[in-house]
Amino acid sequence: MINMNTLNPVCWFDINVANLERAKKFYETVFAIKLTDLPIEWGKQSTFPFENNGVNATGALVEKENYVANENNTVVYFASNDCTTEEMRIENAGGKLLKSKTAIGEFGFISIFLDTEGNTIGLHSKK
Repeated sequence: MINMNTLNPVCWFDINVANLERAKKFYETVFAIKLTDLPIEWGKQSTFPFENNGVNATGALVEKENYVANENNTVVYFASNDCTTEEMRIENAGGKLLKSKTAIGEFGFISIFLDTEGNTIGLHSKK
């Protein structure tokens, strides 16, 4: 069970980009790392290095169609026991659900929503 009071709640981030190959080259050069492409059925995206059950959050570059550069193109994901729990609270709290619980293969499930300030935020659960 995830205890939001004792754990670091952020578990993943997406950095949205217009051109995945260009962005990969930038981040690999700046940080001297190698990114890994994810299965294309999840969309065009590449992950930063990570270790399962590591102590820090990691994330991915995610290519978006009709991408418009702005200051809100990074999506932070909060860990959840089951995304539907928080989904049921979003609209009552003044937010808007954008993508209900969706499978992401062996990595579990995600949900995407807007907070009251227009920020795109994600939820991630294993079940």
